[in-house]
Amino acid sequence: MGSLSPVHWIIVLVVVLLLFGPTRLAGVGKGLGEGIRSFKKGLSEDPDEAKDDASKQLPENKTS
Repeated sequence: MGSLSPVHWIIVLVVVLLLFGPTRLAGVGKGLGEGIRSFKKGLSEDPDEAKDDASKQLPENKTS
């Protein structure tokens, strides 16, 4: 028993492709890419700018 050989990985990829289909896998890849992109953008943003953006998105608290 050891790590998986390249042949095993190919079999796993084929099974995943058969289970989910190419369109669903493309959607998952797209979502993953967007998530990584927004994460990197968040890391490179200025913290003060991020606070300003967050305060713009929050609605005002109104008590009655």
